[in-house]
Amino acid sequence: MFVMKKVVLITGASRGLGRMLALRFSAGGFRVAANYFRSKDAALAVVSKIVDSGGEAIPLCADVRSSVEVNSMIDAICERWGLIDVLINNAGITKDNILPKVKIEDWEETIATNLTSAFNTSRAVSESMVKKKSGHIINISSWSGLKGKAGQAAYSAAKAGLIGLTKSAALELGEFNIQVNAVLPGFMRTDMVQNLSGSAKDKVISSNILKQEQDISEVAEFVYNLSLMKNISGQVFNLDSRV
Repeated sequence: MFVMKKVVLITGASRGLGRMLALRFSAGGFRVAANYFRSKDAALAVVSKIVDSGGEAIPLCADVRSSVEVNSMIDAICERWGLIDVLINNAGITKDNILPKVKIEDWEETIATNLTSAFNTSRAVSESMVKKKSGHIINISSWSGLKGKAGQAAYSAAKAGLIGLTKSAALELGEFNIQVNAVLPGFMRTDMVQNLSGSAKDKVISSNILKQEQDISEVAEFVYNLSLMKNISGQVFNLDSRV
């Protein structure tokens, strides 16, 4: 019997956790829509790796801060593969500074990239998910959104907002059998933290109960398995062992 492959849309899929998620979901048999904005070469490399391994993937350039570009991206995916089964809101940036020195443009860009983008994509996919009465939205939040962090007012606010969005959307969409959850991955040595000093990185790791950074492949495995579960929604999964 022919079984239609599931489709996953991953924002910010060109590097870091997004890249690892794309590879893991492809290995699990998903068709992968790999969103990127500026990192075209990296996104094409991820897609090529998936295709060379026998999977199906397409690169999709879209600024997820723009509802117009998001809607066009969703239309392109649906036209090619039908409905989206899993959405992973992974796109994110940091513009760290202490509050008195945060530039308004940095605040707005951080909120737009980390929070507004998830609103745009979630709203765009929810209509079709409601119609088919199934779907899973997974938001990649952060320990900073749960606990707050000095020097990260904008980032912490955006990631905290993402947790609020997760819980509200889960309540609204639950009656249509749509799951919405959030995952806090923990500290990983990705491009997002490349500008941190060695001492700052060591400080984060030393505050971890296990005194180690997070394994990015382990996070991808957790998100993949979460996407397959049928009876979990409105939850925030903290994979970060900092105290």
